[in-house]
Amino acid sequence: MVEYTKGLHELAEGVWGWLAPDGSWCLSNAGLIRGDGASFLVDTLFDYDMTREMLTAMATPTADAPIVAALNTHNNGDHTYGNKLLDPAVRIHATTHTGHEIDDLPPERFMALLEADMGPVLTPYLQHCFGAFNLDGVELRRPDVTFDGELVLDIGGREVCLVELAPAHTMGDSVAFVRDCGVLFAGDLLFVDGTSISWSGAVDNWIAACDTMIGWDPQIVVPGHGPVTDVAGIRAARDYLAFVLDYAQTSQAAGLPWHEAADRIDLGPYATLGDPERVVVTLHQVYRRADPSIPEVSPVDLFGHMAVWRAKHVTA
Repeated sequence: MVEYTKGLHELAEGVWGWLAPDGSWCLSNAGLIRGDGASFLVDTLFDYDMTREMLTAMATPTADAPIVAALNTHNNGDHTYGNKLLDPAVRIHATTHTGHEIDDLPPERFMALLEADMGPVLTPYLQHCFGAFNLDGVELRRPDVTFDGELVLDIGGREVCLVELAPAHTMGDSVAFVRDCGVLFAGDLLFVDGTSISWSGAVDNWIAACDTMIGWDPQIVVPGHGPVTDVAGIRAARDYLAFVLDYAQTSQAAGLPWHEAADRIDLGPYATLGDPERVVVTLHQVYRRADPSIPEVSPVDLFGHMAVWRAKHVTA
């Protein structure tokens, strides 16, 4: 398997993955698919510094095959904030839901949260998650082309399949599959060695999405975060999601509020995954999907819950 080191790694003929260890908050992966005289980019990165570094590394394979199109696998900033650095002629693709959600947290609002005093628990936690990144001057660029279901693109004679598998991590998740070499770019439908988090999606559908990806039998899978894997990595992520879904359903049936369920959960074999506090958000989503009368909690307050959970359950 591909060594998990920072930088551009060739995965198959004309297909590269950009890897960003250790895969924690906003350290995301991306991809490059080269055809005859044209290339396709899968995701940009969280800030301009990282995105420039990636595009510079891609300059050699794209010298005679420039990037003509791209995919944002979902709306989160660590997969979209670098969009503005792409040539205006590059056609950025995303699902319709991603096109709607991309405005939910623009860079300037994100910066305002980091600069505000959010209290003695949340402020250091936000700095822990995002303090290493530079969002100065970052401007949002929205997708140029939106789609639903599946969209097959011809990139210099090479077929790139874009497939919507949402709702899961978000309401607009999609993947890019290069069938001729069996390479799948899974976006944040897959976290490897890190904890999956469902922001606005549905865990039961996420499990179904994992089954769909497994059914394609990809030979190489690039997760949104973490090392390159194969079908076994998708199965491991599916098992975690099934574990959380079962626990949430059992706890909800027993009348335990979601935040108490989060506090009491024993993650067992999943306790060693990175950023385990994310289970708080996923539990909230499962509870609300089963009972829409449960009040929605804002993303900022969810970060507050994660901060408290981490302070209590994770040793430094």
